[in-house]
Amino acid sequence: MMHAWRVLTITLLVALVAACASRDKAPSRPDRDGAPGKRIHASDVKDAVPEPEPRARYGNGPTYEVWGRTYTVMPSASGYRERGVASWYGTKFHGRPTSSGEPYDLYKATAAHRSLPLPTYAEVTNLDNGKKVIVKINDRGPFHSDRIIDLSYGAALRLGYVDQGTARVEVRAITFDDRRADRKLPDDTYLQAGAFKSKDSARSLEKALEKGRVKKVDVDRDSGYYKVFIGPFRQLVDLEDTAARVVELGYERPHTVRR
Repeated sequence: MMHAWRVLTITLLVALVAACASRDKAPSRPDRDGAPGKRIHASDVKDAVPEPEPRARYGNGPTYEVWGRTYTVMPSASGYRERGVASWYGTKFHGRPTSSGEPYDLYKATAAHRSLPLPTYAEVTNLDNGKKVIVKINDRGPFHSDRIIDLSYGAALRLGYVDQGTARVEVRAITFDDRRADRKLPDDTYLQAGAFKSKDSARSLEKALEKGRVKKVDVDRDSGYYKVFIGPFRQLVDLEDTAARVVELGYERPHTVRR
């Protein structure tokens, strides 16, 4: 009986040591990229919040080489706007350092670009469904010539193309150069924060924005929808500040319209 108890004790100790060793060991990384086992909703992924940042210490060239090809980093993101194909990356790179040194988080709205300075904030629009997301570009890629940007899994989920793998997009850099110039805008420039079939839904958003200290909000019926507008704006700096405030409140970045 004593012998059996000793064997059982040793067996339990071995199992405990093995479990601790397994827990302390770094998790194995998948050989292939893909979506995480933990499924999330698009609404769980928040826009990146643009803010002035110095260039990252790493990943800013002026040139670098991948697969025998040399790439040049742009001196500035100001005025950058491009249309092309976007892909996405996920579990294979989750937790690994990006080119700028930040750890990659597949659940955040980030992206990789071959030549924009790191970091650069950008608004990415899915040209097939109109969905938008603001990302922080902190990584290099994609290195396929037929693609212009590689979004995080979360950002791709926001744009609705995770299952398809790629999408036609427009990428527009958000910079702070124009803010210093305090550029004037046409008198009929507004931000559109939402469009609803229900008037009550539009009024609810209007009240929430006003409660969040967003000024000059109104609801107007247009083309069968109740649209929530903010404005008008005379200066670009005021428009950008208001758009940033809407994002801080947890809503998608409103887009600029003329009324």
